[in-house]
Amino acid sequence: MATTSGDSGPMREERSGGIRGSTETWTVLRLIEWSSRYLAERGFEECRLHVEYLLGHVLGLSRLDLYLQFDRPLKPHELESFKEFFRRRLTHEPLQYILGEATFMGFTLEVDRTVLIPRPETEILVELAVAFARELRRPRLAILDIGTGSGNIAVAMGHFLPESLILSVDKDPEALSLARRNIGRHALRNVTAEKVDILVADPPGNTYDLIISNPPYIAARDFADLQPEVRLFEPRAALTDEDDGLTFMRRLILLARTRLSGGGRLFLEIGFGQAGAVGKLLAAAGFDEITISDDYSHIPRVVQAQAPEPGKGTS
Repeated sequence: MATTSGDSGPMREERSGGIRGSTETWTVLRLIEWSSRYLAERGFEECRLHVEYLLGHVLGLSRLDLYLQFDRPLKPHELESFKEFFRRRLTHEPLQYILGEATFMGFTLEVDRTVLIPRPETEILVELAVAFARELRRPRLAILDIGTGSGNIAVAMGHFLPESLILSVDKDPEALSLARRNIGRHALRNVTAEKVDILVADPPGNTYDLIISNPPYIAARDFADLQPEVRLFEPRAALTDEDDGLTFMRRLILLARTRLSGGGRLFLEIGFGQAGAVGKLLAAAGFDEITISDDYSHIPRVVQAQAPEPGKGTS
């Protein structure tokens, strides 16, 4: 890698293209400043924040502690570990995959490339669902989480609704295994996870008071426009239906018509520009009280709808 601003970097290219470490002394602060600048000059965002997390992970320090020890020199093995993480970030690998964990609604979750990285927009989905569940005031609320991935939705809802019974389903056995580890990590006895391919099979059980899902909603035509962190590293099957982005919406709406109990509600996270189409699908299926909520960027992101009355809507 080229050095910048006349400052010899901790990593540099040789003619062979290999990377070797510098013999110079690198302190915490100097490494943060050089690495942050290097990323910024290559168009990365939140550069200093990401460098702080990477270095803190290597040294076992919080971001605050890094600055309390800003003049600490790195040992050779610490510098080598940081360089390996830094190389991975330069390929646009997401920070959460490098660290092996992500935070969702205050819960630390294990993540890897078999699952989507939990996002703040999905926190809105969960917040709205939890608020509805509390208003419903039903004992032993039955909740179905479809396409659980890392288990982030189930973990949060299992914590905030301790009297509920939550079934999480996913078709990917590796994702399901990871979700179970996260459920166990947070000692949630009211959450279970089972393998179900929702496009070809119905989930077990009878009816549910609440069905929630963050399904694959990226249209195939839009996939190439995603950020490299998403397009190159996150599981494609969890992002796109390889069609118009509405395949799972149609299936979940039809499923909810027969599996939601009276007064129950369906909660869906949707993609940019999908609010109108999803709203029409729900209305045609007989759902009531269709509500659309924006995310933090004022993009319509969450749709919720009341279970239809028997015989209402299309079959």
